[in-house]
Amino acid sequence: MNKLNIDFKKVNDLVPAIIQDPDSNVVLMLGYMNQEALDITLETKRVTFFSRTKNRLWTKGETSGNFLNVVSLTVDCDNDTILIKAKPVGPVCHTGDDTCFAEENKSKTFFIDELRAIIKDRKNNPTDKSYTASLFAKGINKVAQKVGEEAVEIVIEAKDDNKDLFMGEAADLLYHYLVLLEAKGYELDEVMEVLIDRHQKK
Repeated sequence: MNKLNIDFKKVNDLVPAIIQDPDSNVVLMLGYMNQEALDITLETKRVTFFSRTKNRLWTKGETSGNFLNVVSLTVDCDNDTILIKAKPVGPVCHTGDDTCFAEENKSKTFFIDELRAIIKDRKNNPTDKSYTASLFAKGINKVAQKVGEEAVEIVIEAKDDNKDLFMGEAADLLYHYLVLLEAKGYELDEVMEVLIDRHQKK
């Protein structure tokens, strides 16, 4: 049963399936599915296509181990294209690239999560050479003070037109803000939840 109401009859019982990373929103690849490929994908939660050249079903990663683990499936307005959000296990392309379009599957904003992990590690495993660890050692008042100082500095730079200096202060403020959250024992995700809740109430 085609629960997604896909019109497979339009083009030789096949529909294009666009694969997108759910975190970065980067398009990973394009394949084709028939009803059987879709059913297997839904059942196994791993993307399975119908190969037009080999004339058979194939699960992405069946030989390489680089599977595409399904997060969600949606259908376009004409019911003839599937958008699959899937988390890749390893490179998606047979060339070794992140995507079949030779694009890097990484958003610069994801570095925030990496930075948060580093900050947490500096708190839990301090070293004498770490500036971050030294902030934690000085206590919450010092950390909060640094956030205030950086906030003032970015306001000052905002009045001028020097992008490099402004970006430098913006980075300093964001870093010290993340340190403050860690010092308080709060997660950035909790802040995001507040913003989302405010947005939904508008």
